[in-house]
Amino acid sequence: MASNTFILVLSCEDKPGIVAAVSTELAGFGANIAESNQFWDRGTNTFFMRIAFDAPERVKREDVERALRPGAERFQMRTALTEAARRPKIIIMVSKFDHALLHLLYQIRVGWLNAEVVAIVSNHEDSRRTAELEGIAYHCWPISKANKEEQEERLLQLVQETGADLVILARYMQVLSDRLSKRLYGKVINIHHSFLPSFKGAKPYHQAHERGVKLIGATAHYVTPDLDEGPILEQETERVSHALTAEDFVATGRDIESRVLARAVKLHLESRVMLNGHKTVVFS
Repeated sequence: MASNTFILVLSCEDKPGIVAAVSTELAGFGANIAESNQFWDRGTNTFFMRIAFDAPERVKREDVERALRPGAERFQMRTALTEAARRPKIIIMVSKFDHALLHLLYQIRVGWLNAEVVAIVSNHEDSRRTAELEGIAYHCWPISKANKEEQEERLLQLVQETGADLVILARYMQVLSDRLSKRLYGKVINIHHSFLPSFKGAKPYHQAHERGVKLIGATAHYVTPDLDEGPILEQETERVSHALTAEDFVATGRDIESRVLARAVKLHLESRVMLNGHKTVVFS
C-alpha cells in the first residue's frame, strides 16, 4: 500500500446514512478509497465496516480523526484507525512443537506477514537457537503452579515494555489464567486442533486415528477465559483415510495448524477481524 494509506474499522447500530457520512468526510480532504467492506448483522442490528484509503501526503492521522469525529459522534460509532505503513509488533509464545513458530517467521521474512517479532517466549529452551538466528530476544520462563501468576505478570510487563500489539500462542502448551485472558482480550490468538473437545489431551491426532476420523483440521481463535471457546478467526480441514498412520495424521495436522495460524494472524494485523459478541466478522 502507499505510504499514506489508512485503515478505518467501525461498528455501530445500523441506521441510514453511515456510509455516506464516512465517505463524504474522506472525500472532503481528498482521500481515495482503495477497499471497502461492510456487513449488517440483522440479529443485533449492528453495522460493521472496514475502509482502506489513500490520503494526500499533507493529511496526518490527527486530521483524519478530526474529520471523522462528527459522524462518529452522530452515529455513536466504535472506531479504530491505523496507518498501513506501520509494522505491528508481536510476541510469539511456543513450547516444544515449533512448526507454527517457524512458519510465522518465514512468512515475515518473505514479506507476506507485515510484522516485527519483538520477543519469543517459551517455557522450554528448545527454540532459543531459532531466536538467536533471527536476532529476536528469547525469554525462557518455566511454568509451575507456584510461579504461574508471577510469570504471567512478567508477560504483561513485556507486552507493555515492547509495545506489542498481539500475542500469538504458536502451540504454547500452557493455559492462560482467566485474569490474563481478560487483560489481553482481543490481543491473543491461539491455534489448536479442531478435535476439541472430542479429543483432548497430549495426543489428539493419535486418538483421532484410533477412532477412524475422515477429516482433521485446526482452528485459530482469540483467547478467552473459556478454554478454547474464544471467537474464531480461521479454520481449515483436510480429508484423511484409513490408509494413513497416526504419524501421517500428526504431519498433516502440523501443516494445517501452521497455515491456519498464519492466515489468522494476517487477518488480525490487517484489521480485517472485528469482534461481534462470541463471534467475529472477518473481511477477507
